[in-house]
Amino acid sequence: MAAGVFTGRRARRAALTASAGLGLGFILLPLLLVMWLAFFRQEIPSFPPQGYTLRWFAAVPANRSFASGFLLSVQVSVVATFIGVALAVPASLALVRGRLPLKPVMNTLLMLPLVVPGVVLGAAIYVGELETELATEWPVLGSVTGLIAAHTLIVIPWAVRLVTASLSTLNPVVEEAAKNLGATPWVTFRRVTLPAIRPGLVAGALFGFVTSFGNLEASLFLVGPGQTTLPIAILQYLAWKIDPTVAAVSLLQIVVIAVAMLITDRFVKLSQVV
Repeated sequence: MAAGVFTGRRARRAALTASAGLGLGFILLPLLLVMWLAFFRQEIPSFPPQGYTLRWFAAVPANRSFASGFLLSVQVSVVATFIGVALAVPASLALVRGRLPLKPVMNTLLMLPLVVPGVVLGAAIYVGELETELATEWPVLGSVTGLIAAHTLIVIPWAVRLVTASLSTLNPVVEEAAKNLGATPWVTFRRVTLPAIRPGLVAGALFGFVTSFGNLEASLFLVGPGQTTLPIAILQYLAWKIDPTVAAVSLLQIVVIAVAMLITDRFVKLSQVV
């Protein structure tokens, strides 16, 4: 009887492992194909490859659209991440520590940019900025400022979610002890709360930056004449030409993001909040 139960457990464990492996393979297969395609020698992708080369990587910085798009994407993502995290911290404190009415509703509203389809969100932001420009005569639409505002809206849900997770694991007794010892609310936040939620802050900033950097839908509606982000530059390139240069650009993005995550995890364990 015991042998039968043990065999059944092993079978279920093997089936679960196989299912997880199939799911992981299904997710990673397109990624691996793009990485492989970046090294193809022939200009028109075809299988099997006729050889391998690194010349497509040299073509990436030589393309002005890719270079300017990369710089604009980095600029917008860095500023939007900084503003988004700065706004997410007080919002998370209000959700976790505050006694607000309709707190679940407010939490849901803050998460809406993650739920709404990207095209719908981009169109809504476009209409909002258009109405703002008509009402105030400020040159918002088509400006870098308007693009940063839209990307900040994309960053906030990630930052709020991860900072809230860190705050939920922090025992309020620790903060109360600091106040009882004479610390002001600001000193308590700076010396106790902020170091304790650092993993959530770093993780929120990292995931917010990655989401902003790779955003296409909202950026399509909001970039001005002569401006382009890297995802838009890739899309425009594919409209006229198909060669492994796009795969090389994608592989470079993957490497940069992977290195950033590894370095971040080295100093702040992302597994604590993710």
